[in-house]
Amino acid sequence: MSVVVNHDVCEGIGECIEVCPVEALSLEEGKAVCDEDLCIDCLACIAACPVEAISEG
Repeated sequence: MSVVVNHDVCEGIGECIEVCPVEALSLEEGKAVCDEDLCIDCLACIAACPVEAISEG
């Protein structure tokens, strides 16, 4: 399982990308996107997101 990014809420701030230890997150068209194959479910991105756009999938 990986995290889910709510693109209606995501503002593309990028703090989630900075804390991801495996670089599973990236910005596409100004929104965070998670690569499910790379995500290790550490959930660091959830805590880092200032607008609460990321949740457990």
